[in-house]
Amino acid sequence: MTKPNMFVLVTGVCVALLFVAGSVGAATKVQDVIRMEHKAYSEHTKGIVDFSHKKHNEEYKIGCGECHHDADGKPLNDLKMGDDVKGCIECHKIPSRMPGALKKEMREKKVPKKEIAAKEMEYHAEAIHENCIACHKDYKKKDKETLAPTSCSKCHPKTKK
Repeated sequence: MTKPNMFVLVTGVCVALLFVAGSVGAATKVQDVIRMEHKAYSEHTKGIVDFSHKKHNEEYKIGCGECHHDADGKPLNDLKMGDDVKGCIECHKIPSRMPGALKKEMREKKVPKKEIAAKEMEYHAEAIHENCIACHKDYKKKDKETLAPTSCSKCHPKTKK
């Protein structure tokens, strides 16, 4: 191989490695605080939650699978910080909460609770609230002194009207 061809080959490999390194670095960046803001919340009446991803993961030692799950609700325990994950809205597609009238109608029709709960999880706000509040309540049961909030105002800031 001639020197100019070797130079072109080495340069090409170096450029390719830089692109790979750059994309790997970009894929692993996770925001310390995630603003839980999405167009699905357009009817939301409370303030938008600023979720401290770093604090939950590093300080509280909560693994990725505690929040991120597969289509069957099973924890994705093999995730690592920075892995590509779907946003909640990608699976829990209906914005807002399940209408009370629908829930009441299902109860009146004697729909099993398990089916009602499954229907609720189609609604984005129901899924997020179930995930967060259930976890916070579990921590409260284990440790009465924990600061894990279980009321709306402790997570949702007051909005200015």
